[in-house]
Amino acid sequence: MNALQEIINVEKTIHPHILIMEDDLNVAKAMDAMGKHDYDLLMADLRLPDIDGMQVVKQLKETKPDTEVIVMTGYATSDLAVNAMKLGAHDFITKPFTEEQIKSAIKEALDQNTSKSNRENLSSVNLENNTSIQKREVLKVLNRTSEDEKFWINLMEEGSSALSDYTLSSEAKAAIASGDLQWINENIGELTQKQLMFIYKRLEREAW
Repeated sequence: MNALQEIINVEKTIHPHILIMEDDLNVAKAMDAMGKHDYDLLMADLRLPDIDGMQVVKQLKETKPDTEVIVMTGYATSDLAVNAMKLGAHDFITKPFTEEQIKSAIKEALDQNTSKSNRENLSSVNLENNTSIQKREVLKVLNRTSEDEKFWINLMEEGSSALSDYTLSSEAKAAIASGDLQWINENIGELTQKQLMFIYKRLEREAW
């Protein structure tokens, strides 16, 4: 049993079904396993930018959209993070990660899976209201970056993992973590200079 499996076993308070797809696990075998069983979470340890790995995420979310996905890789870039999120991954974690980081990611993904059916039943929450919530949460994050240096640094270093306390979609998390100003402008609207400070610094860092 490896360290990751030990951590996952600790988190199994409600006996979730988790599939770990490691670098040495054949992609076809993983897809076969997912076809035969229902999993709450796929831990995809991928040698990105291997296209097969990204295809696993894409195919899984198309066939079993309720299964959450955490992508783990030592080859992280903001583009890969955004692409993984757009394909439906719940989170994108860069190796090496700490035990607390992976435990937090697993807990958040399983909580998301557990509450998904409840959210689907909230028919009174329409698209307009959801958009309003997303806008409020994104602005809350960006305002905090200008006031809380520790949060700024954590968001810069940890990416979407630092946003677990906010009600944000995967696309919103990816946009903030990568400094996707186009997505923010289209979905949130114009920002103040105070709110833009983190985005500009994130893009500046990516350019380096």
